[in-house]
Amino acid sequence: MTAAVFFGCTFIAFGPAIALFLFTIARDPLRVIFLIAGAFFWLVSLLLSSLVWFITVQISNRDSAAQQKGLLIFGVVLSVLLQEIFRFGYYKLLKKANEGLLALSQEETMPISIRQLAYVSGLGFGFMSGAFSVVNILADSVGPGTIGIHGDSQHYFLSSAFMTMAIILLHMFWGVVFFDACEKQRWWALAAVVLSHLLVSCLTFQNPEYVGSLVPTYVIMFLMGVWAFCCAGGSLRNLKLCLTCKDKDFLLANHRPR
Repeated sequence: MTAAVFFGCTFIAFGPAIALFLFTIARDPLRVIFLIAGAFFWLVSLLLSSLVWFITVQISNRDSAAQQKGLLIFGVVLSVLLQEIFRFGYYKLLKKANEGLLALSQEETMPISIRQLAYVSGLGFGFMSGAFSVVNILADSVGPGTIGIHGDSQHYFLSSAFMTMAIILLHMFWGVVFFDACEKQRWWALAAVVLSHLLVSCLTFQNPEYVGSLVPTYVIMFLMGVWAFCCAGGSLRNLKLCLTCKDKDFLLANHRPR
């Protein structure tokens, strides 16, 4: 049973992201490089937030429950802000890298479009974020032990898997909206990305009331997905053509920079 829980939760958490990687990124070495670089940037942001968290915990009063709760909230907010700062830094770096690739290329168009960069980097952020969010939980799911034996929720592993899947996809959507906002200098859109990221992270404080965290998170994910689709140039017409496989150029795997 533990093996079934482990593999089931793993496929729930990472299945959609792995499918996106295999069908839209894996065949292009340049996209793979940018995805790994995006994951590295997220990892550096986590390292910095962990360092600050470690220092603040050491100098705080560990016997004060209120202070420790405040530090937890502080750590979540700091981590989100650092992630978005590093996302902006990665955007700036990718712009420079793309200009350099264009200078070296004999073609008149960029080797990879800014929309593709936004998608790939967002998925890289999501992969690393999801891995660090759920890897310890998956390790515990193989046993020994029985979840909920002391009266706790038996949906812990399943809820964690669905939350991880939402976070991975949200990072992808946030990346697309964030890069588009930077390109068009829509600072209100940047603020919306940061605030929605903060909101989703703070919703986890509702656990173990999983309905109070999962339902709003998936509502936000749906709204951000629609927004990202519009930022990527999507419309109802080309969505219909894509779903009916009548416009293969609409698929990101066959997309060419313009």
